[in-house]
Amino acid sequence: MAVDPLIELRDVNKYYGELHVLRDVGLTVGKGEVVVVIGPSGSGKSTLCRAINRLETIQSGTILLDGRPLPAEGKALARLRAEVGMVFQSFNLFAHKTVLQNVSLGQVKVRGRGKAEADRRSRELLERVGVADQADKFPAQLSGGQQQRVAIARALAMDPKALLFDEPTSALDPEMINEVLEVMRQLAREGMTMVVVTHEMGFARSAANRVVFMADGRIVEDRSPQEFFSDPRSERARDFLSKILKH
Repeated sequence: MAVDPLIELRDVNKYYGELHVLRDVGLTVGKGEVVVVIGPSGSGKSTLCRAINRLETIQSGTILLDGRPLPAEGKALARLRAEVGMVFQSFNLFAHKTVLQNVSLGQVKVRGRGKAEADRRSRELLERVGVADQADKFPAQLSGGQQQRVAIARALAMDPKALLFDEPTSALDPEMINEVLEVMRQLAREGMTMVVVTHEMGFARSAANRVVFMADGRIVEDRSPQEFFSDPRSERARDFLSKILKH
C-alpha cells in the first residue's frame, strides 16, 4: 500500500452494454507517485483513467480521492474535476479563445479567482511549460506539441491534487512528443501525483514509480519499471513488450 493514498480504486467494474471493460480493478496511487498504465488497445486503460474523475461512471466498486468517495454530480463534481486535472489525447482547447483565456477560464469560473490574478497565474504556468510567448495566439496557430503544453498548463492552473493523462502524445507528430514528455518529466520530478496512460515506454522507464499493465479489463501486473521491463511475470506482458519494444 502507498504510504499516503490519494487515489484508491476498490473492486471497480464498468460495462458498456455486454462488454465488461473494467473487471474488479483495484489500484492505489500514493501522493507524489507517478503511475504509468500500459497495455494493448481495448484493455481498459483509458476507461480506468476517465473513471477516476468521473468522466465515466462505474457500475460497482468504489473510487476514493483523498479518502472521500467521488461525488455524483453538480458543484461537487466540478470541484473534483478541478482537483483531478485531465489532459486528453486531443487537446480540447477552446478554438475561439486565446491561449491565455483558455488557461484562465477555469480559474475564474471554478476557483473564483479575479481575472487579473488568473491571468498572472496563467502566464507563470505558460512560462513553466515553455509557451509563454504564445499567450495571445489562438490554439489553431500553435503546433500540436504547443497545444498539448497549453492543455497541461490549463490543468495545472486549477492547483490539482493529481493529474490524469490519457495518451497525451498519441495525436502528436514524433518530433513534438518529447517536448510534451519533458514537461511531464519535470512535473514528476516536482512531486505531482500522476496517472499516465501512454505508449511511451521510455517515459514509463524514466519517470514512473510504478508500471501498471492491463489486459482484458484487469490489472495483470503492478510493479516498478525496473522489475516490469527486465522481467515481466505474465505471458500477456511478455507478448506485449516483445511487440512494442521492437518498434
